[in-house]
Amino acid sequence: MLFFILLFLGIISLWWHWTTRDRMKVTNLTGKYIFITGCDTGFGNMAAKIFDKKGFRVFAGCLTETGAKELKAVTSKQLQTVLLDVRDSDRIKKVAAWVKAEVQSEGLWGLVNNAGIMGLSAPTDWLDIEHFREPIEVNLIGLINVTLNMLPLIKKAKGRIVNVSSVGGRLAFSGGGYFPSKFGVEGFNDSLRRDMKAFGVKVCCIQPGLFKTALSNTAKILKEKEVIWNKLPPDIKEQYGEEYFQKDAAKKQKLSKICLNKDVLPVVQCMEHALTSLHPRAHYIVGQDAKLFWNPLSRMPTVIQDLLLMRNRVELAVSNAK
Repeated sequence: MLFFILLFLGIISLWWHWTTRDRMKVTNLTGKYIFITGCDTGFGNMAAKIFDKKGFRVFAGCLTETGAKELKAVTSKQLQTVLLDVRDSDRIKKVAAWVKAEVQSEGLWGLVNNAGIMGLSAPTDWLDIEHFREPIEVNLIGLINVTLNMLPLIKKAKGRIVNVSSVGGRLAFSGGGYFPSKFGVEGFNDSLRRDMKAFGVKVCCIQPGLFKTALSNTAKILKEKEVIWNKLPPDIKEQYGEEYFQKDAAKKQKLSKICLNKDVLPVVQCMEHALTSLHPRAHYIVGQDAKLFWNPLSRMPTVIQDLLLMRNRVELAVSNAK
């Protein structure tokens, strides 16, 4: 009995220590510089607004002039927008030079790599290399390129790098370039985190589940998929069956309704913790679907993963022909 009492007290003590440690904040962050990519909509847009209100000096990278103008209209004069397509290497260098001139000797406290696209999500044999190239260029190569150009400024401030990945970086449940790009982000994040420890730079990775943003627009995803379906060679359509597209669309919409997180604030709260906590976490899993299903499933044996994921797939005509 004494053993179980001591064990219980030990667990409570560890939990209390971890909770207290997790709540410790870095002091004197008001006026610190942070750079966020992908601020036109979604996570990045909300993060720019919230961090601006909290006193950070925000550089908000936007893809479009419209996005930049709309963000500037609802934020303070302290927030600065800049046009940035993370696929454009020359533009990244120019923006990094501009940021360097702005922060001067203080350096850059935070970099939030948020910019990302879904790309086409479809069976692999429907796709060509260009369907893979675009999400990898944006989600992975662009993220790496921005990081490398901002890294000297981050090291100067002994600051933070926050990379937005996805549960799709732990478990690939559809074809296309999105999942390879996010697996790449996970690998880059882990190596960068270890490389930067000696410089006092902390690197964090956020792994959101399915959230209601422009990235997860089901209607847009299905429309793009339908365009590809209509262009498929007759032999591939025959393998899948004429009713495949409609049945698959119905399953995807049903899954989206079950998994979709409507409030994006928890993702931004994870960004804030990563930027302000004295002891930020290496990984932030956010979203009920991520915590209760995708993350646990990613740690299970492959046979269980395949069994559960294949239940959400439409049986192909070629399977029925056997």
